[in-house]
Amino acid sequence: MLRSGWEDATMQTRTDLIEDLMGRFPHIPREAVIKEDLLRGGLAFDDSALTDNENGDVKPKSYFIFSFDHRTLPELGEAALRRPPEEIVLTGGPYGLRRTVVSVRVNPSSPYRVKPSDDGRLMLFLDGKPIADVGLPPMPDYYRHTLEGGKQIMEVAPTIQWGYLIYLTVFRVCQYFGAKEECQYCDINHNWRQHKAAGRPYTGVKPVDEVLEALAIIDKYDTARTSQAYTLTGGSVTSKVDGLAEADFYGRYAQAIEERFPGRWIGKVVAQALPKEDVQRFYDYGIRIYHPNFEVWDKRLFELYCPGKERYVGRAEWHRRILDSAEIFGPRNVIPNFVAGVEMAEPFGFRTVDEAIESTTEGLQYFMSRGILPRFTTWCPEPTTPLGRTNPEGAPLEYHIRLLEAYRATMEANGLSSPPGYGPPGAGNAVFSVSSFMDTLPAAE
Repeated sequence: MLRSGWEDATMQTRTDLIEDLMGRFPHIPREAVIKEDLLRGGLAFDDSALTDNENGDVKPKSYFIFSFDHRTLPELGEAALRRPPEEIVLTGGPYGLRRTVVSVRVNPSSPYRVKPSDDGRLMLFLDGKPIADVGLPPMPDYYRHTLEGGKQIMEVAPTIQWGYLIYLTVFRVCQYFGAKEECQYCDINHNWRQHKAAGRPYTGVKPVDEVLEALAIIDKYDTARTSQAYTLTGGSVTSKVDGLAEADFYGRYAQAIEERFPGRWIGKVVAQALPKEDVQRFYDYGIRIYHPNFEVWDKRLFELYCPGKERYVGRAEWHRRILDSAEIFGPRNVIPNFVAGVEMAEPFGFRTVDEAIESTTEGLQYFMSRGILPRFTTWCPEPTTPLGRTNPEGAPLEYHIRLLEAYRATMEANGLSSPPGYGPPGAGNAVFSVSSFMDTLPAAE
């Protein structure tokens, strides 16, 4: 069984690997096979394919919470000065890809490369051969405006998922700090440090009035109403920020947004699994979707990989709180994330894909049988994290493809449908860009 690495030892190229998996899992969209490979391993850009930052015609990468890169900023070369695009969209090519939105994760040594073809079209190359046309996200009108104080919209309220989601990282660091508390796959604190070291604007705690000012600009210039949801998120709060505990710190933004823009966007929050009375406050503030992320299912791995969450809350209590929150939001509106792939990280993870899938499916069944539909982000092994350093190539692609298979099967067995707040499901329709789970679900009728 493939344990790790770019390719099976019996295969010569990455092309061989993806085509083997496309053949073995024909019910998984081809688009998802390529998308998962790009998300787990990254892609490279020719200098000619980079953006002109805020002065160009392409929406640049905003680094909205994590780096989602396989190198630190100083190691990215030109891509650290002229940012890559936030996302790319793939179509056509020899695999006949339907429209596929992919979050950009930069890896200069990836076998995937974005560059112009001989006829000048921007294409994705794999092993030196073109496999898809590449579309770039246009610079939205609202990005061309600044706040009165001079801050960019991209810094305060960036949009992702091809403009569907406004991502409000209102607390740019995490109070789980240091080796004994930080989640072992998470680079939120380092990402903060590297942007500050590079002299980039990167606001630690975003003032409420600046968030409202940025949203007013988005609301004014997003005339097509492409943005349909916002996510409030940031690091965990174990004491207080601005004198407020976690529920009230994040909740104050929701309250202000809903008072100023009632019903304009679906309000979501990513926060810890909090006690029921705190969760009720989230709902009362106007939040309608709650993401109390459980990160990894296996008990031993949770304790190893999420030491701060284990110390302050504990896995069993975390799960109990997730179930309790469904009584307030309704099960369908509680959508905990897990980081797909860390189950197989050296040296503690599962040794085979079979074991990893069995464990994760157990967690999916635990929540889905109760009407709660988790979602997942494909693990990007960032180099400043403990698991990224020991697993620079991430989890095997086969794990990610079989997870898509297990996810859909478990969802359908429990009579569930695609979650709210993620845009349309189905290959060719999905805009959720940090995993392929929405690409793999049935398209809406």
